[in-house]
Amino acid sequence: MVKMSSMEDWEACLAASAQSPVLVFKHSTQCPISAGARRGLIEYLAHGGPKTPTTYEILVIESRPVSNAIAESLGVPHKSPQLFLVNNGKAQWSASHYGINRDAITEAVKP
Repeated sequence: MVKMSSMEDWEACLAASAQSPVLVFKHSTQCPISAGARRGLIEYLAHGGPKTPTTYEILVIESRPVSNAIAESLGVPHKSPQLFLVNNGKAQWSASHYGINRDAITEAVKP
């Protein structure tokens, strides 16, 4: 996963989404539900194959201003954990909490 911690990182992520869809994971390092969601995402990434989108991760506590900017840019209220499929700078799909798992992600990224 590509770590994001600055507004420049977020802008680069949005620019990358214009070329192909990307996944953006908002992760809380202090939340066991977020840890479980992260495991589901890692499981997906390990088995996703060659069409797996580039995946970015933001630590919401450590990078709160960027996390807030993501919510504002995508027009989706903040939750943690939260996963987005971003295409052309827009949230094409999102899930939070227990909705973040290998099967849900696999279904979301199907062409």
